[in-house]
Amino acid sequence: MKNKFFLKIFLSYVAIAAGMAALIMFFSYASVRKHYIEVEEAKLTGYAGVLRAWVIPAGLKMPSNLQKLLSEGGQGNDARFTIIATDGVVLADSDESPSVMDNHINRPEVITALGGKKGRATRYSSTKKEEMLYVAVPVTGDDGKVRFIIRASMALSGIKLLVLKLYNDIIKALMLILVLSIAAAVFFTRGIYSPIIQLVDASKQVSSGNFGVRVKLKEKNELKELGDNFNSMTEKINGLFSGLNEKREQLDAIISSVAEGLVVVDEKGKIVLANNSFKKISGTGCGEGNFYWECFLPAKFNETVETGIKNRKSFTEQLEIKNKVYLCGSTYMETRRQSAFVLYDITEFKDLERIKKDFVANVSHELKTPLTAIKGFAETLENETKNKDSLHYLEIIKKNTERLINIVNDLLTLSQLEDSGSAFEVVSLDLGDVINNAATIFEEPVSKKGLKLKLNIEKNLPKVKGDAFKLEQVFLNLIDNAVKYTDKGSVTVTASKADSGVMIEVADTGSGIPEEHLTRIFERFYVVDKSRSKKLGGTGLGLSIVKHIVLQHNGTITAKSEPGEGTVFTVVLPG
Repeated sequence: MKNKFFLKIFLSYVAIAAGMAALIMFFSYASVRKHYIEVEEAKLTGYAGVLRAWVIPAGLKMPSNLQKLLSEGGQGNDARFTIIATDGVVLADSDESPSVMDNHINRPEVITALGGKKGRATRYSSTKKEEMLYVAVPVTGDDGKVRFIIRASMALSGIKLLVLKLYNDIIKALMLILVLSIAAAVFFTRGIYSPIIQLVDASKQVSSGNFGVRVKLKEKNELKELGDNFNSMTEKINGLFSGLNEKREQLDAIISSVAEGLVVVDEKGKIVLANNSFKKISGTGCGEGNFYWECFLPAKFNETVETGIKNRKSFTEQLEIKNKVYLCGSTYMETRRQSAFVLYDITEFKDLERIKKDFVANVSHELKTPLTAIKGFAETLENETKNKDSLHYLEIIKKNTERLINIVNDLLTLSQLEDSGSAFEVVSLDLGDVINNAATIFEEPVSKKGLKLKLNIEKNLPKVKGDAFKLEQVFLNLIDNAVKYTDKGSVTVTASKADSGVMIEVADTGSGIPEEHLTRIFERFYVVDKSRSKKLGGTGLGLSIVKHIVLQHNGTITAKSEPGEGTVFTVVLPG
């Protein structure tokens, strides 16, 4: 490849030199031949002029003497002279008898001379059997009319020999120049070829990862400038790659040391990155280059990865892998078209959550019996005691005992809802009937507070699949909260068709909920107004129960509120 490049440059130089030599030879030959012809033409014109001076005095008066005059004038001369009449008839010729010569009226030089101008032509002569140069000069009388023509001619063979000799000399000189040009071409080609080859070799080393290579060029020209720029470029690239390698090593170290399992897969499911934690979770050493299904993890994990690749969205999923619970977070990287999955080990948190649930359930069961007994004995004492002070204290005991019983009941309800194995009776329901049943219970409390309970239930609502008792609890809790926290105005329950099922709104004209509390109202024991909740006997668990039941039915619940304007809870249940 290198030799080919050298030959291309070298042959280009040689081709240019040879082309120039050929052009010089061609034009020099034509130029020299033209010059010699012009010289001979001038000579013949001079001969014709001299002959004209002889011919005019004699020829005009005695045309019969012309042949003798030409014979004498042509002796010892390399030129041939012919005198031609205006009708083309040859009157006299220095070499031939006029009687055997053709009419010359159509000769180009004769035609020009008949017009009063000197004529010139070169052509092959059938008489002389060679190429000839002809010069015709008109001879005019006193009246200015052409009387006859004096034509001088000369063979061009002598000129050819002279030109060829000169041409041979030119060829020798050009050959010498060509040899010198080839030598110069070799020199200049090497001057260009050597730096370029250095740059080519250096670029190959750079492409193979050697950024320390440098090009050293001595001559100060554009190629040296290119070499200096190349060195500067490789130095900067070397610095950039060193920085990138250092950052990559740091990142690899961080990823490897992360306790959470990390795996990144492309659109085809091939793993492009897997840290040590993921390999430990897999237990098979599955990593870069493998497909995710080759890691022999549970089917749920494979389904999660497949969903992440297909949907290209971020989401979280809880998985159980080898007796451990993981929270799997999926993130899609649009620029690289890859999906990253992070496995957080939440086994301890799940164990703590289970312990807490078991503790709450056990404590609730243990508290329920003594609290019921306390309430029963307090009611018994209330019936038997006539002392006003004792009755007041018994009333306080009863009130707080009832509150504790409500809390225990709500805790037990939450425990049952959170228990994945709890009973869940799924039937096809008419939500209108469920809402009506729940609303009937609040007729008396609504009437006592002077409120209005409005039910706007759309006809022919789609059937909903769910547990009638639990869904009734949802509406009981929502309506109960609305009635408790509304002092004037109304509570409105609206049920209508939705795109995915049925939408139920429970709206009140109560005090409302400040915006900073809206995100936490579904948490356990979270109370917006603690003093009022304590006064009304709220446990802070009602909305938590509502949310659990709605989620169990694959529904959604949201809340919107403005302080002083009331609150709207929106439940959407699939049909």
